[in-house]
Amino acid sequence: MIQEDAVPQIDWGRADLLIELALNEDLDTTGDVTTNSVVPEEAVATAVLRCKEPRMVLAGIQIAERVFKMVEPRLQFRTMKDDGDVCEYGEIIAEISGPARGILVAERTALNFLQRLCGVATTASKYAEALKGTKTEILDTRKTTPGFRNLEKYAVAVGGATNHRVGLYDRVMIKDNHRELAAMEGAGGIARSVQRAREKYPELEVEVEADTLDEVREAVEAHADYIMLDNMSDDMMAEAVKLVAGRAKLEASGGITLERLPRIGKLGVDFVSSGALTHSVKAADISLDIEAEK
Repeated sequence: MIQEDAVPQIDWGRADLLIELALNEDLDTTGDVTTNSVVPEEAVATAVLRCKEPRMVLAGIQIAERVFKMVEPRLQFRTMKDDGDVCEYGEIIAEISGPARGILVAERTALNFLQRLCGVATTASKYAEALKGTKTEILDTRKTTPGFRNLEKYAVAVGGATNHRVGLYDRVMIKDNHRELAAMEGAGGIARSVQRAREKYPELEVEVEADTLDEVREAVEAHADYIMLDNMSDDMMAEAVKLVAGRAKLEASGGITLERLPRIGKLGVDFVSSGALTHSVKAADISLDIEAEK
């Protein structure tokens, strides 16, 4: 089940725009020439969305429904599963009935959205499961499909992982290139950067990316709220945990694999962030099948 307070709301303004763009690139100004040629205008049908994965976490069923209804408002869409539910091979996710042309026109666009979001949610659930029993949370990143960030972060949360910052506007994150530019002004670049961020955006939390233990030390002495331990070995991260001693939240990042997560979870860091939750997931296998009349 979804922990609703931890899941971002779908931004329907953005989602509808994405759906419109996706339908436009499929239909252009002509429409579905095959369906218009082959399927009688008055034909009606019933189809089902079916899971073809051994295990899949459902995410985006409302988006799929929106696609079908945007193409053909007369279609009836009945869900058998809700977002956050685990689906097994062969299970029916939803049933669509009504004008047959509308079903076929919407099919690929609806599946493209649904398969992508289910892939993200399923991946997120595997990463979250690998940290089960520890106090470490798995975070996503900004490495999302352009325009799809809200939907992909929604799917991450549906899968049981946690959202990091949404964009460049909701947390100060002083990364390596910021540090390099700050260092051009002389020593103490991290401390100077944190101080400037506090003065400019006092309402926001501040995070500092650190590649070395010296940078960790400078960040904690500058009173950063979060310190990202970038591409550190397990031993280095363990040292950073001792050094910080609870004075800032620690986030492990870089070189994160599913196999490594249980070890990292035992080190005492608060978070692990991984772009793999969104940037390289495999789309889930879902089919749309027209049901024969009984």
